[in-house]
Amino acid sequence: MATLYAPLPISEISIERIKAAIRDVPDFPKPGILFKDITTVLRSPLLLRHVVDSIFHRIKDREIQYIVGIESRGFMLASPVACALGVGFVPVRKAGKLPGPVERHHYELEYGADVVEIHKGAVEAGARVAVIDDLLATGGTASASIALLHKLDAHVTDLLFMIELEELGGRSRLPAGPEVHSLLRF
Repeated sequence: MATLYAPLPISEISIERIKAAIRDVPDFPKPGILFKDITTVLRSPLLLRHVVDSIFHRIKDREIQYIVGIESRGFMLASPVACALGVGFVPVRKAGKLPGPVERHHYELEYGADVVEIHKGAVEAGARVAVIDDLLATGGTASASIALLHKLDAHVTDLLFMIELEELGGRSRLPAGPEVHSLLRF
């Protein structure tokens, strides 16, 4: 894969700086939830660059053809990674947000149900795809995104998350196959 991108080296110091920058917001979006706010990382060009470079280093040799970002904060990480790799970006969105024909997948959450969609033909059959999201909690949205990509006959090679909330056990609920990477674990 030819890329003009020159990633910075990643160190434990940069990882710790990213972790320290994440802001905890109690009781958001509802009481009892401790929300991990990454906008504090996104507003720092250096920290955002370290996140992008960390993901880039993980998958630069995986022959990825597309980066799929999960709505909405996954878009903020997936787009610059796609640019760094020199590959296309494909969004997975909540129902009703994409124009034109879509594939959709209904899935259950711990507090209800939801639907995600992707454009039909967004990736070619057999394409090697990496999926990026900001956070792995219960694994529901990531699993639904994989199911969508399988409907398009894509080969999901990697799932990459900036944050993993280990106590929620999302990693154990993900389908077998793709390699799972988390930059930060809480």
